[in-house]
Amino acid sequence: MSTYQSINPANNQLLKAWDEHDDAYAQQALKTADELYHSSWSKGDIQPRLQVLHRLADLIDQRAEELATIASKEMGKLIGQSRGEVKICSQIARYYAEHAATFLQPQPYASEVGDAWLEYHPIGVIVAVEPWNFPYYQLMRVLAPNLALGNPVLAKHANIVPHCADVFEKLVAEAGAPKGAWTNLFISTDQVADLIADSRVQGVALTGSERAGSAVAEQAGKHLKKSTLELGGNDVFVVLDDADIDEAVRQGAQGRLSNCGQVCTAAKRFILHEKIADTFMAKFSAALQSATPGDPLDEKTTLGPLSSKDARDRLVKQVDDAVKHGARLEFGGRAIEGVGCYYQPTVLTGLTPDNPAYYQEFFGPVAQVYVVADDRAAVALANDSNYGLGGSVWTKDIARGRKMASQIETGMVFINSQSDTSAELPFGGVKRSGYGRELSDLGIKEFANQKLVVVAG
Repeated sequence: MSTYQSINPANNQLLKAWDEHDDAYAQQALKTADELYHSSWSKGDIQPRLQVLHRLADLIDQRAEELATIASKEMGKLIGQSRGEVKICSQIARYYAEHAATFLQPQPYASEVGDAWLEYHPIGVIVAVEPWNFPYYQLMRVLAPNLALGNPVLAKHANIVPHCADVFEKLVAEAGAPKGAWTNLFISTDQVADLIADSRVQGVALTGSERAGSAVAEQAGKHLKKSTLELGGNDVFVVLDDADIDEAVRQGAQGRLSNCGQVCTAAKRFILHEKIADTFMAKFSAALQSATPGDPLDEKTTLGPLSSKDARDRLVKQVDDAVKHGARLEFGGRAIEGVGCYYQPTVLTGLTPDNPAYYQEFFGPVAQVYVVADDRAAVALANDSNYGLGGSVWTKDIARGRKMASQIETGMVFINSQSDTSAELPFGGVKRSGYGRELSDLGIKEFANQKLVVVAG
């Protein structure tokens, strides 16, 4: 039986299964991609590649509702949120179509040696290993910059979103990309390792768990391949005593419930100034408990299911273990009875560093809440983490917010907004959240040969 199965987590019904690709298929895909890299498509004029991105953006816009429905059925995302994901995908494609040529212009360097400049060239075939929680967006973050640059991509998507993987590959082909520019592979982790080891592969991009990131980074390092990793997050949501409490509550609850809490950059650790802690908690708790579970395709639903039975069961065990080690369960803490992979919105307090949950990422609608006396304590708590992906600070004093943002050890900080994403903003983290950046001008240069050319004078 294939491990690539599309199962609706709202009712646990199997929608369709896809056959896995054997070694011969994977090797042929690599051969085709490598041949494309050595062709004028990858190494010639950028404009044909940018035209594909323009057409891809248009196709996504035209088929937005179809694509959104596929994602909602396959991994449980609320239909409105699926539409938002599809929209950002077309924006990313269009962004690189319009800006990649500028990003890749030669960069002059002042030098006494002579006339010097930096050129940007493709490096070869890239392997991408991507997760299920944003089944189109994660792919587009890799495709758009690498297609513009000229790097062919072999993509191994998560095995619970094969329909999204399949339809994405077909969209890229329909937009006019030649065979090999983007190839979807339904393969195993062992087959991924074999591809990384192959001399024709020159880079690896992964978004996923720490365990997967460690395995991919080890294989890439062993074979001297460039890699980028976007892993977990345990993002802080710091609410200071002068914050707009109602807006912080609104966005905090949204951040914790969006995608049923299955977002790497979602607010997970709520750090509250003691002067506003009770007020925030009362309103925040009410907002979480008002969430309405139901069919993700129903516009009235505000809490969808977790992506799979395994995801739900992991969260159940994680919360139970946190409570066993001393955390206080304010409310929630259980799977919702009935059909589907639903879990109650949950708040944990009283977590201390000796509780394993203190350092864990909860990938579901579970919030950790802490209370601090001042800004210094908030920063210390924010930085007492194995992760460093995103975070937010809430205050009406922007200078105060900027100071705190500069002190928080993370890849991204938003002031008076929950963590977000946009094509023009670099995305990535530090510590166990990974390394490298996607999107913006930085994303297109991660897998570029940044070649120095000097004319002695």
